[in-house]
Amino acid sequence: MHDQRRVLSKVPQITFAFWVIKICATTLGETGGDALSMTLSLGYAISTAIFFAIFAVTVAAQVSAKSYHAFLYWAVIVATTTVGTTMSDYLTRSAGLGYLKSSILLFAMVPGVLALWRFTLGSVSVNRITDRKAEMFYWITILFSNTLGTALGDCLADTSGLGYMGGALVFAGGLAFIAAAYFWSNISHTALFWTAFILTRPLGATVGDVLTKPLDAGGLNLSRITSSLIIAAFIVVCILFTSQKAGTHGAADDT
Repeated sequence: MHDQRRVLSKVPQITFAFWVIKICATTLGETGGDALSMTLSLGYAISTAIFFAIFAVTVAAQVSAKSYHAFLYWAVIVATTTVGTTMSDYLTRSAGLGYLKSSILLFAMVPGVLALWRFTLGSVSVNRITDRKAEMFYWITILFSNTLGTALGDCLADTSGLGYMGGALVFAGGLAFIAAAYFWSNISHTALFWTAFILTRPLGATVGDVLTKPLDAGGLNLSRITSSLIIAAFIVVCILFTSQKAGTHGAADDT
C-alpha cells in the first residue's frame, strides 16, 4: 500500500526546493496579476475571469493526469496565485470590502474548506492526494489560501505602516517560526504545512510589490511584465534543476 501511494501521488515532495518555487510562484502571481489588471488596464473583473479560465483548464488537466507532472503541477499553482491576486484586489477595491473585511471573509473560507475536506475524507494531509476527490479539495483550498494571502499581504503592508519591505520581513519571520516548529515541536505537520502554505502567499505578494511599486511608495519601480518574465524563467530553472519528484511521504506523517 505504501509503494502504491508513492506511485499514485499527484503532488511533489515537500522539500526546501518546493518552498523556494512556491514563494517565487506567489511573487509571480502578484506581478503577473497586476500586469494584466493594471499595466494592461484590463481591470480586476476581466483579469479575474481570464486567470480563472486558465486555472480551470490547468486544474482539469492536472486532475485528469494519471501521475505527477512537475510543470503541470506548478502551472496550476501559478494560476491560483494570479487569479488569487486579481480576485482579492476585486474584493478589496472594486467591491469595496477593504482589506480587513476581505481578509476575514477569505480566512473563513480556508478552514471551512479544510473542515469539509476532513469531514468527507477523514484527513487533510498532503500525503494523501491520491484520488480525484482529495485532489479537488486540495486545489480549492490552495485557491482560497492564495486569495487570502494577497489580502493579508496588502492589509499588513498598507495599513500597518510597515510598508512592503516591512511586511515581507514579518511574513518571512512567520515562516521561519513555522520551520522551527516543524523541526523542534510536536505540532501536527499537516497544520504546519497549511499555515506555511498560506503565509508564503502574502510573502510573495509583498515581495512582488517591493519589485514593482513606485519608489515613493516603497518599491523599486521595476516593470511588472519584465519582473514576471524573469521570475517565470527562474521557476522553470528551479523545476529543471531541483528534485521535483512525486511525494513519497510515509504514513506516519499523515496527521
